[in-house]
Amino acid sequence: MKKYSVGVDLGGTKILIALVDRNTGEVICHIKKKTKKQKGSENIIKKLVEGIEELFAESKVSLNDISSIGVGAAGQIDRVNGIIIGAPNLDCFDLNIKQVLIKHFNLPVFVGNDVEIAALGEQKFGAGKGCSDFVCIFVGTGVGSCIVKNDRIIYGATGTAGEIGHIIVDLNGRQCACGAHGCLEAYASRSAIETRIEGALKKGRKSVIQNYLEPGKSITSSMIQKSIEQEDELVLQCVTEASEYLSGGIASVINFINPQLIILGGGLIEAVDYFYQKTIKKARAKSLPVPASKIEFKKAALGDYSGVIGAAFLEERVL
Repeated sequence: MKKYSVGVDLGGTKILIALVDRNTGEVICHIKKKTKKQKGSENIIKKLVEGIEELFAESKVSLNDISSIGVGAAGQIDRVNGIIIGAPNLDCFDLNIKQVLIKHFNLPVFVGNDVEIAALGEQKFGAGKGCSDFVCIFVGTGVGSCIVKNDRIIYGATGTAGEIGHIIVDLNGRQCACGAHGCLEAYASRSAIETRIEGALKKGRKSVIQNYLEPGKSITSSMIQKSIEQEDELVLQCVTEASEYLSGGIASVINFINPQLIILGGGLIEAVDYFYQKTIKKARAKSLPVPASKIEFKKAALGDYSGVIGAAFLEERVL
């Protein structure tokens, strides 16, 4: 067996590319780039190719030692053909990543959903190790999830199972990036919190988060955390609201799927412990008593590396 694989986590904010040791799951070397989705699919492909080339140059590993390239992307995926069918948070549709990367690197390429690869990483080396029945939920630019049952990922009839971010929490609610109205993602993601904070600031509300803002740049999870540490009223209000919605979505998952464990990860969960603690406390309170008494919660153990480690092992999960 070849020693290394390349794992790529293609998210709405950043692209993380890593060389992963297939025996240990160790990240040997990594490259991080901003996605800049507004520049289109061609820019995303350009950044991917450049990033992988930089990774090879920096690591000095021979292509002969690379088993495969695995890519996880936020959105709906055709895993067989390696196509991103639809990824609203990437502004990317019908993009054949597999074809492009095979042409550039002449290596086997496997493509999955971004939370699917995070779940794989956590299952093999992180918070899900030793657990055969869990749901992985990541909260960042969007809200995504993956269902693992009897040690296997549940893909669903069309390969899109686990889209918790697009369960409807308000029939006549806010418009989501997917085009629908009232999706959980439009209420509980970092992007949703950012939109609420920005809207309040435009109406004249004051907040310490204004001290951290830079023109043309997004509100980050780190800025949110710093503002909470200073007990900022506006930020606390917006984060608490998002937690209320997310906990309701998680309670629905607990009642419907009845998993043994829920793993929570993503930038907002990692950076803002207030959000994590509020969410799990409320989720347990909103669930039916019996599953609520048994459900276990854990933070993703691999941090930023959950996705790239999982992506490196996608070839083991070919449909």
